Amino acid sequence: MRRPTPMAVQSPATGGATRRDSPYLRRMTTPVPEPGVVGAVPTPLANGAGPRRGALPRALVILLGVAAAVVVFAGIRATAWLIGPAFMALIIVIAVAPVHGWLRRHGWPGWATTLVLILLVYGIMIVLALGIIYSIARLATELPQYASKADGLVNSATAELAKHGVGPDQVKQAASSLNLGKLAGVLGALLGSVAGLASNLVFLLALLLFLSVETSGAGDRVASIAAERPRIAEALGHFAWGTRQYLLVTTVFGFIVAVLDSIALGILGIPLAVTWGLLSFITNYIPNIGFILGVIPPALLGLLTGGPKLMVIVIVVYCVLNTVIQSVIQPRFIGDAVGLSVTVTFVVLFFWAWLLGPLGAILAIPLTLLAKALLVDIDPQARWADALLRDSAKEPDPAEPTPVKKSRRHRRDHRADPVDGTDGQTAEQPVRAAPDVP
Repeated sequence: MRRPTPMAVQSPATGGATRRDSPYLRRMTTPVPEPGVVGAVPTPLANGAGPRRGALPRALVILLGVAAAVVVFAGIRATAWLIGPAFMALIIVIAVAPVHGWLRRHGWPGWATTLVLILLVYGIMIVLALGIIYSIARLATELPQYASKADGLVNSATAELAKHGVGPDQVKQAASSLNLGKLAGVLGALLGSVAGLASNLVFLLALLLFLSVETSGAGDRVASIAAERPRIAEALGHFAWGTRQYLLVTTVFGFIVAVLDSIALGILGIPLAVTWGLLSFITNYIPNIGFILGVIPPALLGLLTGGPKLMVIVIVVYCVLNTVIQSVIQPRFIGDAVGLSVTVTFVVLFFWAWLLGPLGAILAIPLTLLAKALLVDIDPQARWADALLRDSAKEPDPAEPTPVKKSRRHRRDHRADPVDGTDGQTAEQPVRAAPDVP
């Protein structure tokens, strides 16, 4: 049988260079067009492979993906009353799940650890609900007392605007928009979004109970998933670990900021100092703009009680406390737990607030971590999306071990008893492993 004659072909993929390798061996016959291509010869690609048959055009794939995302977002927004409280219950259980493991390692029976976990979860919900109810009640009783002062301040401001040539219609419109009752409504909406969980109290308490009971078997479930889908188990473990780290650091520093703000406001004579401290604690979970939302109400009350000078003092005190704690100290402890860029956290804040309401703004970071784990981390082909989401421009080296911060006592014992007998360095570097999902 006669062998095919090699034919020199100038391929556009190689810039017109002559190719004589095997993909370009052709018989001296007229090329036959591929099915669906009338009178055309498909151009070989750079690697010698032709176009994949049966594949949808990229534009059509993008349009179908956008349409599916719109349908999913519409469904989530329609069921926000269910998804928001359910995810908050999941986050609370994830936050307290290490207590269950600690008790089991110290020999506690399974029923006792589950009971402690349930009491701890319910205790957190009760304390949060009582604090919010108290703050809303104080807010409703105190703010009407300053209505007359607010009206006088608005009248003086409109008179000044009229002196500078602002028309009376514009002045009346501005005066009607500056209403202290609207401020109370905004604050009530923010606090009520958390307190509104009481409307689904039976569902929320039952869900917390079931999640707490199921925590004991979460490790075995994750191990079963890891046997078949290790990337899914790793992504879920990293989500749980990052959520715990974020909640722990944000809660501790939010409590510190709330106490310091309450003390400072009490010294300055601002009414409802404890309420504004609780507001600053809640807004600490809102990234980027939480500080601005927390400083507006006490600054306005400072303006009503002590004039512009007291308002400026309140703003300066808030800026100093929150900037030092939230912008300088807190990021050093969070580290790479979140792993999201500042731009991404700012955008997802408004996205989840639009999708789930004020509760979505509070849970924006954990929700984003879960979406990233399910859509990006489990898919090897989505590494390009991780490059756009992560905080560092360079991809972290998986072979490089992650240093683990040890306690002062451990470091002292380690220096006293070196492993290799020379400089106290261990031969094996510790590597942080992703914990199990609760």
